Amino acid sequence: MNNIIFLIIDSARYDNFINAETSNIKKLGAVQKRYSYASWTSPSHYVYLMGLMPHRNPARIFASEVYKKELGLWTQRIGTELTFKNFVPELSLPKVLKILGYKTIAKVSLPVLNKFTGFSAFFDDYKLMDHHNDFSGMVDEITFDGSRPCFYFLNVGEAHYPYVLPGEDPVVYPKMHGLHGVFKHMDDLMNATEEDPTQADKPPAFFNRSMLKRFKKKQIECIEYIDGVMGKLLDKCPSNTYVIVTADHGELFGERGFFGHGPIMHEKVFEVPFVEGPLK
Repeated sequence: MNNIIFLIIDSARYDNFINAETSNIKKLGAVQKRYSYASWTSPSHYVYLMGLMPHRNPARIFASEVYKKELGLWTQRIGTELTFKNFVPELSLPKVLKILGYKTIAKVSLPVLNKFTGFSAFFDDYKLMDHHNDFSGMVDEITFDGSRPCFYFLNVGEAHYPYVLPGEDPVVYPKMHGLHGVFKHMDDLMNATEEDPTQADKPPAFFNRSMLKRFKKKQIECIEYIDGVMGKLLDKCPSNTYVIVTADHGELFGERGFFGHGPIMHEKVFEVPFVEGPLK
């Protein structure tokens, strides 16, 4: 059976990925434009952990046919036949891989994916990294002992706002909480609002065009950095390793007045890169 590396570049927009230099990732195969099932991190990762990949958006076909074709590809990725009834009732890829004898390891960058959530189910080891931009540290921790195949599920955060690479200072950008941070501070916010409405958090001013342009360029730079670290990871992988690289969703940089991702309906939030293949 193959070792499997499943890498999700958080927030990597498809056209930014195409405009980045990604020579290491492209060694795996052709880059495809696909579409995420969700516009933000948590639901998108749930879908991936069900075994579904971002879809091609095919016309004139029933959804069930899309799912059958996609799930059927796991036989090729793993390198052995699957019993698909093992997917139910949990609909869990790591569960199925554990049944097959895999060691299942997840390393994630975004707090909303922390080990106390349902994402950690069926993983032998599940770790939230100390920093959101430590893909290099993840790679340093990855090992293959040869006694059984490994499944590594990796969420890397360098391409996520504030698009900060290791060693760079994030304080130059406004602090904006994702869902995890919103929940964490919600009680304080509600109390402040009830006791003194003037103390409620005020949202930062929306970014100007110059800053949005800079952010888009910076995300491309972050994707290129990730590709460089990917070279180090591929060098560590045994020859019988199958690699999947994609994103959980895209990102908006001012189109139609939008920034970021989440409760946004825009095609650029759903367009993601997808590359897969065995080591060559």
